Amino acid sequence: MIVMGINYAKQLRIKVRMIMKNSNWEKHYRYFFVLLFTVCCLLSTASFAKEIRSRSVMVMDASTGEMLYAKNPYLRRPPASTTKLMTAIIAIENANLSDVATISRNASRVSPHKAGFREGDQVTVEELLYAALLDSANDAAVALSEVVAGSETRFVTLMNRRARAIGAVNTRFINSSGLPGRGQYTTAYDLAKIMSYVLRYQKLKEIIGTRVAEISTENGNSIFLRNTNMLLWSEEDLVGGKTGYTRKAMHCFVCASERENETVIVAILGSPSRDSLWRESSTLISKGFEVLGNKGKPFGYITKTYSNTADIRKASHEKNIEIKAHSSKSKKGKKIVVQKTAKHKKTKVFAKKKSKMKVLVKKKGETYAKGRHHEEKNFNTAEQSRTDRNKG
Repeated sequence: MIVMGINYAKQLRIKVRMIMKNSNWEKHYRYFFVLLFTVCCLLSTASFAKEIRSRSVMVMDASTGEMLYAKNPYLRRPPASTTKLMTAIIAIENANLSDVATISRNASRVSPHKAGFREGDQVTVEELLYAALLDSANDAAVALSEVVAGSETRFVTLMNRRARAIGAVNTRFINSSGLPGRGQYTTAYDLAKIMSYVLRYQKLKEIIGTRVAEISTENGNSIFLRNTNMLLWSEEDLVGGKTGYTRKAMHCFVCASERENETVIVAILGSPSRDSLWRESSTLISKGFEVLGNKGKPFGYITKTYSNTADIRKASHEKNIEIKAHSSKSKKGKKIVVQKTAKHKKTKVFAKKKSKMKVLVKKKGETYAKGRHHEEKNFNTAEQSRTDRNKG
């Protein structure tokens, strides 16, 4: 029986060769396998897409603005505390790091999360930037807006003007902290553009890449800050990032990662849990560098969205979309001691007379919550309060 099978296989192979010699079958044969390979690649990418549970995702090449991967990149979503990136941009462009702000009653009484500044405290702009970007402190964000523009309302006008100027045309802010309110939105694409702009400022890169820091007010009160970005403890290539959370916005994150002179930006809006947020961020960073290394193809798709942001269901409709390329001051301050990783080698030193600040460490996770009841189990105690507050 085995001998007969072998003989039959030999005869079949001889017949195939004869057909290929006398026809164009060889040419079609090659086309068939090219097509088969392409289909397999698409199926693999679609399978990867199913793993991304966040509402809106964008992976961008920081140098060119090219989309490397996207899911609902233009879907408008609440920005939560990622808003503070734009707050930091306006502050660093319009104030000196050594400028001193007096904490107002309005800033000290803003909704949590807060660093704990008291009315009358005097804090430098640099210290406020650390509090806003590391600890996601709302009181620091409001204080920055007041020292720069005199009021938060005028400051928000500057924020929206700058957003349009850098190409974030589907973004609108209503405050400096990201606290929830009507008419406030951004997209994953716009958020990636904002992060790309942040990377132009070495000081902001230094701050978002800092793990922990200790700041002090002019009257000697010390405040310990810990970065809300947990990937700084696990991703060696991470430049830095900014988190955000409100019940409506869910978990948000934007970050930049650098490998061999290439920088990938990942923006995520509407993730169901922090564990999912970190897992997807790491996956998307790897995906971005894979595409840049010509080991993968750019891919994007759009899903059907639902009005209830607290309940993420499996999308009933998906549509692939073509990914196209999108082209894209300080006086002497106080002394800061910074410990950096190999990626960020130089230590920045600023001089300030009175207050002292130490950056203690520089730089340097799989559940899917179905429904609000399960999701709330993943929230921190501070995030389970009755008020809808943002905890970066």
